[in-house]
Amino acid sequence: MRLQDKIAIVTGAGSGFGAGIARKFASEGAHVIVADIDTEAATAIATEIDGTAQTVDVSQSDSVRDMVTATMAAHGRIDILVNNAGVTHLPAALDSIGEDEFDRVFAVNCKSVYLTARHALPFMRTNPGANILNVASTAGVSPRPRLNWYNASKGWMITATRAMAVELAPDGLRVNAINPVAGETPLLKSFMGEDTPEIRAKFLSTIPLGRFSTPEDMGNAACFLCSDEASMITGVCMEVDGGRCI
Repeated sequence: MRLQDKIAIVTGAGSGFGAGIARKFASEGAHVIVADIDTEAATAIATEIDGTAQTVDVSQSDSVRDMVTATMAAHGRIDILVNNAGVTHLPAALDSIGEDEFDRVFAVNCKSVYLTARHALPFMRTNPGANILNVASTAGVSPRPRLNWYNASKGWMITATRAMAVELAPDGLRVNAINPVAGETPLLKSFMGEDTPEIRAKFLSTIPLGRFSTPEDMGNAACFLCSDEASMITGVCMEVDGGRCI
């Protein structure tokens, strides 16, 4: 029970990697605020793990503030904040992506990290030992072609993680990230453009261990980095990628 009695917010926890992280945290003793823009999905996961469902649009300041306010009112503290919510654009030439799509990717993948920090840090600073985990991507380390602005948003997230870690260390707060490779989540089809055996084989050929990331893989890595076992680890962007970035 490595997270016994911890209060953890996980954004985008209604499906995919976020759901895997939420399940793992709950199994290790945490009470998880399952935050997602999809209320029905959040409720389903929260019911499954005996957590708390919270509807949130991570790109909107008022919505993020309401999530933090509700968590503090119910539990009085935030021990773990996982910025997992993310979106991508479909594979296309970088100069063909529309401005609205670009803005959407950076609002959900980047601005959300700023907003959760802005609203949660005033409370987390008074809770030494609390920590933040950002779910970035191997795309920010080894970009795939035709996913340019998604790649760039995850590179931003990696830099933000390191910068946050340096600034928040004097407050006793740790900030880390995990970099998954493409996984069996609702975003997989968007990354590939279309889900065919040929395109899956092409993606898998870039992963030495020969399989996609799973929500369970992400949950296990996240649990370690957010636990006291990782108390000397901050500013790390851990690749959970089957060797893709070697």
